[in-house]
This record gives sequence, structure tokens and C-alpha cells, in this order.
Amino acid sequence: MSTAARSTWLHDLVRKPFFWGVVAIIALLLLNVMKDPTYLAISVNPDNGNLVGNLVDILRASAPILMIAVGMSLVIATGGIDLSVGSVMAVSGAVAMVFMKDAGQSGSLGVALGAIGLALAVSAVLGVVNGVLVAYIGLQPFISTLIMMLAGRGIAKVITEGQNTSATNDPFRWLANGFIVGLPVVFLLALAIVGLVGLVVRRSALGLMIEAIGINPKASRMAGIRPSGLLLTVYVLSAVLAGIAGIMSVGTVMTVDVSRTGYQMELDAILAVVIGGTSLSGGKFSIGGAVVGALLIATLDKTVVFLGVSSSATPAFKAIVIVVLCLLQSDRVRGWFVQRRKPPKERPVPNAVTAREEVSA
Repeated sequence: MSTAARSTWLHDLVRKPFFWGVVAIIALLLLNVMKDPTYLAISVNPDNGNLVGNLVDILRASAPILMIAVGMSLVIATGGIDLSVGSVMAVSGAVAMVFMKDAGQSGSLGVALGAIGLALAVSAVLGVVNGVLVAYIGLQPFISTLIMMLAGRGIAKVITEGQNTSATNDPFRWLANGFIVGLPVVFLLALAIVGLVGLVVRRSALGLMIEAIGINPKASRMAGIRPSGLLLTVYVLSAVLAGIAGIMSVGTVMTVDVSRTGYQMELDAILAVVIGGTSLSGGKFSIGGAVVGALLIATLDKTVVFLGVSSSATPAFKAIVIVVLCLLQSDRVRGWFVQRRKPPKERPVPNAVTAREEVSA
């Protein structure tokens, strides 16, 4: 690769928002390594052959964030926002725990599948409410999803009667805590779902239509696109993915805490989406960038715990990292790291008078 080609490749790479997300992940991991040189070590549990280590914990913790970040990126691409994903997580977890508690049969796969199916169905209904309010009633997405954000916690409290609810079901627990080929099942499941969503929106016209709605809804309607149906689909998909995230979260401890499950997860989802390069003004989204953003949020949360940052200082620590990352994504700051190529200077063409003077001399 020539010097010019290498410079162009580096310039294009630095301009991609997810690049700085990867850099931030590496920087946080190195910070942890400075405290403990064995931080990145991965070992095999001799009892079951599963991989154990801090990196494995980060992958497991990133799974719920991956779910809501992918759904949020599609919603934001339409020019909207979904503030209800954390509450939908709580409702989904509450439905699953109450169902399994009432059904009993701790080893029944059917009970686990029934709990998952019912939880996702309820999540989809909440997504339909959001979609109808935005697409057909015409309310602002911020207001519509804010209503559901507040109402969702109340619905979860009604389902659980205001109490933390626990259940016992081995197949359901395995979904959140099990391993396949040494890797967490929950992370592999999240990757599979993200891959499926990415395949659908990028290998079909769906992704282009979603971006068209975010760029100019009126022009997209004149081009034959029906924004209402697509908006409803996007909000339902976001709610279902949030429901899956809720199942993953409560399955880890087999308990739903209505006040804590999914708490402020909508903020983490928005941060992950922005870090990945999705424009908050709509019209552009990146599934791969959302994945990088989710991994960064999970790494940041793990770093905060590992470094022993106090709970009172945790928000400030996270804010500093996010602000620095956003600064690195700006065009002006990126220009400080990559020297822009300048066009080669053209040699002046001598005019006829200058040429005669040179010949006579």
C-alpha cells in the first residue's frame, strides 16, 4: 500500500464515528490493565469448560444494551426517540417472573417458553401504543414515549403488586447464565438477533425507507412510502427488543425489581446509538455502530466498578468519558489527528515572453 493510499485509508477510518468507540474501549481496558495486569486474562472453568474472566463478564453485560440500542437506532433514524425502553424492560421482566412463579414446575421448558412468549407479547402491545400515538394520533415521539415511560413502571408494579418477585425455572435461568462453546448464551443470542435485524434492514428496502422518513417525511410520502405503517413497525420492534433485554436482565438473578430493572437504560441506549454514529436528527443509522456503542457502555460500567469509583462520582466519570469521545468524533478535532492531504502544487507554465527571454539568454 502506497503512502498516499495509506493516508487516505487512515483518514477515512478516523472519520467513522465507531472508530473512536473502539479506541475508547481499548483505552478503558488498558486503564484496567494498569491497575491489574491480569485483567484481560481468560481462563477455563475446569468443572464445566466455560470461559471465565472480565471480558466474558463484559460480553454478558452488553447483551441487554445491545438489544435496546439496536431498537433505539431504528427509532432515532425515523426522527423519533423511545424513552420507554427501560420501563418496557421492567414490564417484560415482571410478566415473566409472575407467570413462572404462578406456574411452578421449575424444570419445565414449556413454562419458560410461555413466560418468554407472554412477556414479548405484552412488550409488543406497549410498542403498538407508542406507534399509534406517534404515527396515527400525531403526538411528538418524546411525549408519547415519555407517557409510556411513566405508565410502564406503574403497570409493572400492578403486575407484581408492588413487590420484588422471584421465580425458579432452570431453562429460563440457563438462557441468561448458560454457556455454549464456552461463551455466554445471552451474548450469542443478542448477536444472532442483531445480525438478523441488520440483515433485514440492510438487505432489503426497509432500511432505506426508514432513513427516508427521517430525512424528509413529506418527500418520502410523495415517493410512495407510507410512513405510518413503518413508524408503527419500528416502535413495535423497539419494544420487543426491549422486552428481550428485560428477560435477559431478570433471568440473571431470577428476580424482578420494578424500581431498578431497566432503570435509566434508555439513556445508555441513546448514548450507545450516538457513539455508533446514528444521527439524532434522523435519516441515518448504523447497526454496527450501535454494537460498538453498547460494548463501550458495558466496558465503561465494568471499569467504574473495577476502579472502585464511588456511586456519587460514577455519573461524572461516565460523563467525562462520553464527552471526550464526542469531541473526538467532531470534524474539527479529527482534523488535529489527521493531516489533510493538500493538492500537489502545479508548476507555472512560462508564457511566450518569458520563453523568448530564456532562449535569447
